[in-house]
Amino acid sequence: MSERGPGPAKAASPGTPPAESSAESSAAAPSTAARRTGLLVIFILGGLSALPPLSMDMYLPALPEVTDALSSPAATVQLTLTACLAGMALGQLVIGPMSDRWGRRRPLLAGMVLYVLATAVCALAPSAELLIAFRLVQGLAGAAAIVIARAVVRDLYDGVEMARFFSTLMLVSGTAPIVAPLIGGQVLRFSDWRGVFLVLTGVGAVLTLAVWRWLGETLPPGRRHQGGVGAALHTMRGLLADRVFAGYTLAGGFAFAVLFAYIAASPFVVQEIYGASPQAFSLLFGLNSVGLITVGQINGKLLVGRVSLDKVLAVGLAVITVASAALLLMAAGVFGEAGLAPVAAALFTLMSAMGLLLPNTNAQALMRTPHAAGSASALLGTSSFLVGAVASPLVGIAGEDTAVPMAVVQLVCSLLAAGCFLGMCRPWREREPVPAAEAARAADAP
Repeated sequence: MSERGPGPAKAASPGTPPAESSAESSAAAPSTAARRTGLLVIFILGGLSALPPLSMDMYLPALPEVTDALSSPAATVQLTLTACLAGMALGQLVIGPMSDRWGRRRPLLAGMVLYVLATAVCALAPSAELLIAFRLVQGLAGAAAIVIARAVVRDLYDGVEMARFFSTLMLVSGTAPIVAPLIGGQVLRFSDWRGVFLVLTGVGAVLTLAVWRWLGETLPPGRRHQGGVGAALHTMRGLLADRVFAGYTLAGGFAFAVLFAYIAASPFVVQEIYGASPQAFSLLFGLNSVGLITVGQINGKLLVGRVSLDKVLAVGLAVITVASAALLLMAAGVFGEAGLAPVAAALFTLMSAMGLLLPNTNAQALMRTPHAAGSASALLGTSSFLVGAVASPLVGIAGEDTAVPMAVVQLVCSLLAAGCFLGMCRPWREREPVPAAEAARAADAP
């Protein structure tokens, strides 16, 4: 594997506590222990990457119940999704540069502790307004897990190895969309919607403990940025000045919006329009996630290193565009009254194609940013969650009785993602050098 860092101590640090991360202890460790350490790091990073789908998807089957319990309209309750998304987007802009300056470990632990506290308060919220407020805090804190997990991967890997690792990570983090709605649906059989947040509190506490005990520092002091807020902003400006990096970032962001439009609308589309129970919805949602994981593993095991990542991205974008168009035609009644089966098939196709898009847009963008992985990861995450936060409430703009808004948002975002990929990344041309690297070095200069 193509590992990055200043030698053996760097390679040892991801899976060992700080007190045990010396080069000598690394050299003395048997190879089997090293393999176990690597697997443990994969699961920890996968768990951190899974916080967004856990925070969103476990809660989805409870949305209709929250609407009734808090006597709030569906559009207001959907703002609890928007608030969490917006928090995750904005939090990454702060925590990403912090991790470039102070290392990955301390900002991650602080964010995880705050996530646990905010989630516990969500379980006690007496009104929709208070729930929305603390979902925002939950998102701001949970941003640390997302942005730093990506930055740690960039610290350790490069090139196609990074793309493969992102696909492997999807095998772990991708189980969250399968398990989370199932857990949420089962929790609702024995508790109310508040029980869902109590379970999330426990998950956050376990992840916090795992990070504290087993995830060491991956960014040595010699590679940290020393500037303040101004330097961080200057670095981000340099990253965005790279047209290719910006193109992959926007393409990934709009593709993510397609995913979040589905997340926000599917509980009402599947349960209210097509009459599925919370348990049936959870099963369908989990099936779609199986498609995403399966295609993601095909991407990592079979395609990466054999087929150009840009060609894989082009296929993925074409598939989600066609699937979104088919959903719109069915929702508008062009083919007559569509049943649950064809709609579910189109959603399955759309979700499966995300396994080609999400790991590869991240890998292609981060390949250009070894000098500022935290800031680059923040921009990648912020673009995705901000566009998702805007798309989520739009899917319910026409009420709970039609799936047309969901399909329109998905089709528009698919076309925008394809346009950014083709117009800014220009995959048919030879790539120019990375201008963002020079901007980042200038930002660190005295």
